[in-house]
Order: sequence, then C-alpha cells, then structure tokens
Amino acid sequence: MSLVGPRPEVRKYVDLYTDEQKKVLSVQPGITDYASIEYVDENEILGKAENPDEVYVNQIMPDKIKLNMKYIENQSVKEYFKIIFLTIKKIAKPNI
Repeated sequence: MSLVGPRPEVRKYVDLYTDEQKKVLSVQPGITDYASIEYVDENEILGKAENPDEVYVNQIMPDKIKLNMKYIENQSVKEYFKIIFLTIKKIAKPNI
C-alpha cells in the first residue's frame, strides 16, 4: 500500500465493476486519493440516504472511480504531492 492511490474497495462492490472500472485495481492502493478528499463526508451522505447501498452503488462509487481514474491517468510525482497537499488542507480546513 502506498500513501497516495485508490483506496481499496469492499469485494461486494468490486464485483459490480465494469471492465473499464477494473482499471483502478491495476495500481497500488493508497491511503488517500481524490475520491477520499471529495467524499470525506461519505458516511454522513449515506447516513441521510433512504437506501444507502443504492446511493453508494449508483452515485458515489461511479464518481469515486472517475476520480481514481483522474489520478491513474495523470500519475506523476507532482500529482502525488498535490494529493498529499489537498488531503492535509482538507483535514486542516474541512469545510473547504
């Protein structure tokens, strides 16, 4: 596991991935990524949902995969440190 990279997903959701979405499994997983920054309040979103599993599968998961692909397609040292910086910024000022 790396510091930056797509967060590992629960097997039940990975089984729903399309072939295109499975590309996120080809890179080393990490602790933080664009999806972690964007969905820092994921538990809150799901807690308010009438059907959390449906909201996750149909809205959150596809968006998180799209954000993961953004990193995968633009991997560089600059991108790596940009994600670290954005993570620290989000932790320090969560409402931004």
